[in-house]
Amino acid sequence: MTNQNIIILAQQNWDTPIGTNPRNMALEFARHNRVLYVNMPLDVNTVLRERREPGVRQRLRVLLGQEPGLVSVAPNVWVCTTRVLLLSANWLASRAAFGALNRLNAKWLAHDIRRAARAVGFDSFYLLQDGLIYPGVELKRQLRPRQFIYNLRDYVLAVPYFRRHGPWLEAATMATADLVTANSAWLRDYARPHNPRSYDIGQGCVLSQYQADTNHPLPADLAAVPGPRLTYTGYLTAIRLDIGLLLHIARQRPTWHLVLIGPEDEAFQRSELHGLPNVHFLGSKAPAELAAYLQHSHVCINPQTLNDITVGNYPLKIDEYLAMGQPVVATATGAMTMFAEHVYLASGLAEWLIQLETALADHDPARRAARIAFTQTHTWEASVGRLYRAVAEGD
Repeated sequence: MTNQNIIILAQQNWDTPIGTNPRNMALEFARHNRVLYVNMPLDVNTVLRERREPGVRQRLRVLLGQEPGLVSVAPNVWVCTTRVLLLSANWLASRAAFGALNRLNAKWLAHDIRRAARAVGFDSFYLLQDGLIYPGVELKRQLRPRQFIYNLRDYVLAVPYFRRHGPWLEAATMATADLVTANSAWLRDYARPHNPRSYDIGQGCVLSQYQADTNHPLPADLAAVPGPRLTYTGYLTAIRLDIGLLLHIARQRPTWHLVLIGPEDEAFQRSELHGLPNVHFLGSKAPAELAAYLQHSHVCINPQTLNDITVGNYPLKIDEYLAMGQPVVATATGAMTMFAEHVYLASGLAEWLIQLETALADHDPARRAARIAFTQTHTWEASVGRLYRAVAEGD
């Protein structure tokens, strides 16, 4: 695909501080096409609960006309912050009542997207919805894109928010879409009963930020942590990560030091991990800083809890770890089977300790080189190229 117009509606806003899949996908699209990236619209409940949050306050200023809602952020990329306030409908138990409000929200959202599309000269366009966004089920009918693509990266129906209306809405969205793209074979197979045009397009990684042969200075806060360092990078949330497993590792191996980098949810903030001398919370880091922390670690870890959310989830951090050549230990999930040749997979507490011992002793240059080579196929160019080929089948 070249010289086309693409609108992306994503769960994650453009200015999300950590790296995000839809933003990276948008930048790859923009190499040969034009992209309008639509931030998640505000809803009444979010304004009431989070009105003091900087991101919500900025979107309120746009809503009130105090800041522009359409800005150019990169070559061929515009970001639209909509001037609509959606009605919060998820609390409604009645599907009919919810559906009526959802259609009204979609009408308002579509009107604002059309306004932004006209402003940047999009006469016709492809529409990609990244993740389950309730009004999205109506947008194909409202906006009439050339093709409506539903991009599936997580099994979100296990998240409490989505349990009431998520199952029927996601099924309807997948059935309505012209095609469904997924970043793992597990999610592709989940989508196929709803839409035969479901494709595994893999996952991209910004490999330019993870160059193993570049010498990165040892960060000061990591220098204060003795070795061996077992490092995790990413959002620290009990929905995905096994706090009990981390406690077990730290207590059973007091000479090992767990380095946890990223923002914490409430469960992590309250956990006993904060009271252990060999567990180190280093806070959030910019994506460009992470390579230095990985390079000066001894093993990288992904201690996921096994549940409906994680079983088919593609763990992007594994590519980042492997790109730096580091030994990796991760929970064995369905999506992790593709990494089995290069990652030490563990099931259960005892096996985690065994695999960590093995990884700490892994100093084989050939295995390191193989890990780095493996990640070179996981680029955004390759992933988006698969999406283009899937789209072309429907044009």
